Amino acid sequence: MQIIRIGILGGAGYTGGELLRLLVNHPAVDIVFVNSESNAGAEVSAVHSGLIGDTDLRFTDALPLDAVDVLFLCFGHGKSRQWLAEHDVPADVKIIDLAQDFRIAAPDHDFVYGLPDINREAIRTAQHIANPGCFATAIQMALLPAASIGLMDSQPAFVTAITGSTGAGQKPTATTHFSWRSGNISTYKVLTHQHLAEIHQSLAQVAGHTTERVVFVPYRGDFPRGIYATATILTDRPQEEIEAAYEAFYADSAFTHFVRKPIDMKQVVGTNKALVTLDRHADALVVTSTIDNLLKGAVGQAVENMNLMFGLPQDCGLRLKAVGF
Repeated sequence: MQIIRIGILGGAGYTGGELLRLLVNHPAVDIVFVNSESNAGAEVSAVHSGLIGDTDLRFTDALPLDAVDVLFLCFGHGKSRQWLAEHDVPADVKIIDLAQDFRIAAPDHDFVYGLPDINREAIRTAQHIANPGCFATAIQMALLPAASIGLMDSQPAFVTAITGSTGAGQKPTATTHFSWRSGNISTYKVLTHQHLAEIHQSLAQVAGHTTERVVFVPYRGDFPRGIYATATILTDRPQEEIEAAYEAFYADSAFTHFVRKPIDMKQVVGTNKALVTLDRHADALVVTSTIDNLLKGAVGQAVENMNLMFGLPQDCGLRLKAVGF
């Protein structure tokens, strides 16, 4: 089996830690370096204590870019574009960016939007990947099949979704502090969340036009990880037709599963799965989806993309078990 040489930038945050947890056990990976200027010299397991006994890697401030096959950029939003402008990455090194800097197609970059459920073939031949956002992934899993059969042609989808505290990153803030978050719930970025742009881009891709609109209210939850989303669409289309469309859309997906029964978030936390189900009453269709925001919503999907880029099975190193009870 081909061994892929890995470099990780910004490896001290939540996404960096989860990426390392996946890659230290990936059968086709050699982690060459994990860059973190503020933690240079420290053992990776001193920051990500869940990796004690799994790796003796240390953080470094060095950048041996010519010694790797692929770079994972685990920076905060905005820093990836800046970093790439300031550094010369060898042309043959592939890049997977986990920030939002290149998710929207534009003439000034060649990044492919890394949602395998709709872009699998383009990802296989891409040099640069823009990994989707966590809310964006959960909401797209709920809405892409609906858009593909025209359910959103003349009306918006009304979406609510709740996310765990890890979605806000590792640096403590007033709204991620445990004493504020525990036993609490709140909305934020109502109707203006930054993931809407990439959601609309993908809906337009599968529908063939740009009339779709998502009205989105995000919630902060009092749990650490996971996203649970519901999307409401008014339609008089037969339920059997809609269910058939969802089953067909995800028939070849490695990790997205359409199921005909209620779903809950604990079924996916700790895994790279997305679960999707439908409920119907009169003309109201409710689509529910759930993912782990750090895995399918971030680094799990990034590893899917790496596998596809290097000709490996899409699920290589990603068959993880749910936390359970």
